[in-house]
Amino acid sequence: MIVAELKPFEEIKNMLRDYKKVLVLGCGTCVTVCMSGGERQVELLASALKMAGKLTGNELTTGEKTILRQCDPEFIDQIKDEVSQYDAILSLACGAGVQGIAERLGDTPVLPAMNTTFIGLSDGQGTWVEVCAACGNCILNETGGICPMARCAKSLINGPCGGSKGGMCEVSKDNPCAWQQIYARLSKLNKLHCLKEKSESKTKPVHPRRMVREDLRLEKEPTKGVK
Repeated sequence: MIVAELKPFEEIKNMLRDYKKVLVLGCGTCVTVCMSGGERQVELLASALKMAGKLTGNELTTGEKTILRQCDPEFIDQIKDEVSQYDAILSLACGAGVQGIAERLGDTPVLPAMNTTFIGLSDGQGTWVEVCAACGNCILNETGGICPMARCAKSLINGPCGGSKGGMCEVSKDNPCAWQQIYARLSKLNKLHCLKEKSESKTKPVHPRRMVREDLRLEKEPTKGVK
């Protein structure tokens, strides 16, 4: 899932200084799972903003709403009619969600309440770890399901650097060496031969990237670009 965290409260207040009526909009998927942008967080943030406004004499009227996905036009259209009531939308979604709302509802300013951090997995209650760099050239079949691009501090794809000690990364002593984890996983799977297969060199993808599934597109529907 995409992991994000709420921006510092003072930064959010500063973004809203020129607005009087704001829709605090949550996203019901990734950021809800990582407990940073769901319905409960919308309620808490809206309440804190109203309280701060009263204390400073700059009262803010807020609306509260959470849709299932801010990156999907189908769900964005659910709030089209009510958005006109507000001066701005404060989005508690990842960067894709913020841009999805801004693209679809272009007449209303959309402000990010979150900092998008990485694609990750839960590593225990209240903890998430980055596991995918979304590089567009997946080699997890060669590395036992462990991504060296995201989990190796140096993003090495053809083996370890040799600097780890006691199974921990030399760059950050708090992180295990990804390549030692890969070796252990492949050994357990009886697939150590994968380490002898040199992966192709990775290059940074050209941005922005696009994916088109012709089998899912509507007939004669033109391919659209972000404006």
